[in-house]
Amino acid sequence: MTSSSASAVTGSARTLRRVAVCGAGVMGAQIAAHCVNAGIPVVLFDLPAREGPKSGIAIRAIANLRKMNPAPLGTPDLAELIEPANYEDNLDRLADCDLVIEAIAERLDWKQDLYRKIGPALNPHAIIASNTSGLSITSLADVLPEALRPRFCGVHFFNPPRYMSLVELIPTKYTQPELLDTLETFLVSQLGKGVVRAKDTPNFIGNRIGVFGILSVFEQANRFSLTYEQVDELTGTRLGRAKSGTYRTADVVGLDTLAHVIRTMQDQLPDDSFKAHFGLPPEVQGLIDAGALGQKTGAGFFRKKGREIQRFDAQQRDYVAADQKIDPDVAAILAVRDPAERLRQLRESDKPQAQFVWAVLRDTFHYSAIHLQDIADNARQLDLALKWGFGHKQGPFEIWQAAGWRQVAEWINQDIQDGKTLSSQALPDWATRGPVWEAQGVHTAAGSWNPSQSRFEGRSELAVYQRHIGTPLLVGEVDALETRTVFEDESVRCWTLPAPHPQDVLIVSFKTKMHTLSPGVVTGVFKAVELAEASYQALVIAQDGDPFSAGADLKAILPLFEKEGVAAVEPVERAMQDMVLRIRYAQVPVVAAVAGLALGGGCELAVHCAHRVAHFESYIGLVEVGVGLVPGAGGLAYSARRSAELQAMGAPDAPLLAYLKRFALAIASAQVSRSALDARQLGFLKESDTIVMNRQELVFVAVRQAQALASAGWRAPLPRRFPVAGRDGIATLKAQLVNMKEGGFISEYDFHIAEKVVTVICGGDVDPGSLVDEAWMMAQERQAFLELLNTPKTQERITGMLTTGKPVRN
Repeated sequence: MTSSSASAVTGSARTLRRVAVCGAGVMGAQIAAHCVNAGIPVVLFDLPAREGPKSGIAIRAIANLRKMNPAPLGTPDLAELIEPANYEDNLDRLADCDLVIEAIAERLDWKQDLYRKIGPALNPHAIIASNTSGLSITSLADVLPEALRPRFCGVHFFNPPRYMSLVELIPTKYTQPELLDTLETFLVSQLGKGVVRAKDTPNFIGNRIGVFGILSVFEQANRFSLTYEQVDELTGTRLGRAKSGTYRTADVVGLDTLAHVIRTMQDQLPDDSFKAHFGLPPEVQGLIDAGALGQKTGAGFFRKKGREIQRFDAQQRDYVAADQKIDPDVAAILAVRDPAERLRQLRESDKPQAQFVWAVLRDTFHYSAIHLQDIADNARQLDLALKWGFGHKQGPFEIWQAAGWRQVAEWINQDIQDGKTLSSQALPDWATRGPVWEAQGVHTAAGSWNPSQSRFEGRSELAVYQRHIGTPLLVGEVDALETRTVFEDESVRCWTLPAPHPQDVLIVSFKTKMHTLSPGVVTGVFKAVELAEASYQALVIAQDGDPFSAGADLKAILPLFEKEGVAAVEPVERAMQDMVLRIRYAQVPVVAAVAGLALGGGCELAVHCAHRVAHFESYIGLVEVGVGLVPGAGGLAYSARRSAELQAMGAPDAPLLAYLKRFALAIASAQVSRSALDARQLGFLKESDTIVMNRQELVFVAVRQAQALASAGWRAPLPRRFPVAGRDGIATLKAQLVNMKEGGFISEYDFHIAEKVVTVICGGDVDPGSLVDEAWMMAQERQAFLELLNTPKTQERITGMLTTGKPVRN
């Protein structure tokens, strides 16, 4: 690889080293939280407090971050890294900041006053961005001092910032193009965001289309007389959208927040042909007037009374028991796999619920097509905004194209003629003739449709996107990255990347559901290690999508046990232990690229690798207790050995149990990390392991990390014995388990399993400090695992998990 090509592939934003967030409200504080999640120093500003410490408003906002759910911080202690500040005493702190994000209330005069206040204190090269969701970015730029305008743009995070991928980047006519590139690179690589560039129009892309979709749902639900819970069931996962559907999502967002966005559309889109439907239903306004704003007030469209979920009944003006049953015939239509057939059946059905679903989809297709040119550069930006900002599995144009572009366009036109649509405006010409009509869609191998330029436009050529490997494709797109398959069977695929990426690193991916460790996968991993040792410099274990691995394939193990008993399972268990040791002692470095769940055997696989590259949103843990088992693929052996290593590296007189305790209690309670940072604290990731913020950079970084280890002369560790806590450790840990049982934190059978965990992790009934090897520990694990498998209550737990997907407490 030449130096120029290396720079093109690895380029990233290193100039934005420190961030200031102005406004310590809900969004501002959470944006600050996500910056420290990424290891970026941040100063959080707000007005000076009238009482107590001058920075009291920011101090209280930071403290509140620890209590929020879902957690905005990877670990609660990160709150200490956010520096509180106020505009009266601390403006000098702005001189150190390369990016200043304004996130105060949506008042033009307040924002203008803030810009005047902070302007003289800003670093002369700093980027200034507003997180406004409703005000015109150009209007904001017009009130800025002229010298600041080229460095100003909109940067609209979606709530909650840690979990929602979408950030809309909105330039003004003044904004320097290179500034946008720098900021986009920073947002993508350093904060892990999915960035779309939006035009400066009301509500930009995501909220413009997404909130219109909500208004369409409100309108069509009334037309077809559907209840809130029926609508949520129809517009949730069955439709490829967020599980919460429409009304529950509105409750989570806040009805007042939703009303604000809708008012923006009413006030700022006077010429929109759909404007007649830009209004809140009277019952929604009534809820807002009554202070029932959704989840934050405890009641909205729904409320929880005891264990019962109730919905608001507009006619009775009170809450009634919710019943989410939908028509089984409509449920069957929504389960049809072929998208063209599914939409045809929805449109032709005489069932009101089917007609409702078709109407909601048609309205969004119609609105998106009419306004694409106004709000986005191309169709890809619009589809990604809905996927990243609203949790839709597919964007509206994807759904339309997958179902047959020409046929759906004809259906929409027919509905317009029949007066069924929310607007009589015709589809734009580009949707019904010309290149899109001929290509039968807006997404093609050449790119996505740009109606302003009347051409298909390729993806962004920013260097940061060359780091993205395995990016999910939109319907109609073609992956330009041509990987080479080295070996493939029904369980695994071994492959390499093309130039300019390293080609001397082998990658193995699992093909099982949830990437479970089936016997075939175990065999495939052995094969991958052999291939890597023979012909490559290193091996990476990486999956095509999340999760990394949900653990052992219980569906494969249970029938073996039922047919032949414990004796049939023992070889399977031993093979998994042999697999992780084969990885640990491989003659090339093995790197795990972890994202999403890495549970049970998935965790055991990862911890035995030479190095781990983990996405920030990695949830790692040994959870076998939940199915009545102990970790059986080296998890307890690893925990015992790692504790001894930490003791040797730490204070010489610190007891081994001090290090072992965190592993033992985490495993006994089936604790799963809340982030990759939390996994470090639990001990499942090391301080030396790499954490990346963008999921799509995982393979890129893992391959280069593996190559770097090999280039540095990596050698496998030598097997050696290590001390264990023995019977004294068992007694101490059991005493803590007794307290957990008596406190009601674990059941009697949980206690029984946990006893097995602490017995094995302490090395069994041996003297404290006894030296053992991995073979000894693995044998202890197998014995405990097989004994529990032979227990009726464990069998109940496994059967329950396989049947319902939920743990059984017996």
